[in-house]
Amino acid sequence: MEEINIRTARIEELPILLEFEQGIIKAERPFDETFVAEDFNYYDLAKMIDNEETEVVVAEINGQLAGAGHVRILPAKPYNQFDRYAFLGFMYVVPEQRGKGINRLIIKKLVEWARQKGLPEVRLQVYDANKSAVAAYEKVGFKKHLVEMRLTTDELL
Repeated sequence: MEEINIRTARIEELPILLEFEQGIIKAERPFDETFVAEDFNYYDLAKMIDNEETEVVVAEINGQLAGAGHVRILPAKPYNQFDRYAFLGFMYVVPEQRGKGINRLIIKKLVEWARQKGLPEVRLQVYDANKSAVAAYEKVGFKKHLVEMRLTTDELL
């Protein structure tokens, strides 16, 4: 069995991480008709790698990057019972390595980071129509919390 190593990302891995980000965008594009047609980025990964308020991790198998994820500290709403929480994003596993529990290991590492920072809660966002991603997050213990809905102003009421 291959050993999967989850560790902090390094700035020299940025080109591969940017490829991972485009993989995420490609996978999510069918779920969001509001995306621009041009290439874009979700994150400033270089800044996130060099920031104490975020942790970017990678999964490595036999010296090759197989996945990634990040956690960042966000301020809570004034009505929450906590001041700050952890927000996960940039969750990606290369297609040929899926099904090996890599996503679970990445999440475990990110949740451990959040716990060490004293953060009481971890949240993430996922497209409701992305059933496989929703199932993967539920499998590791996430529960649906809030559904964001949208309506364009062109639509008749």
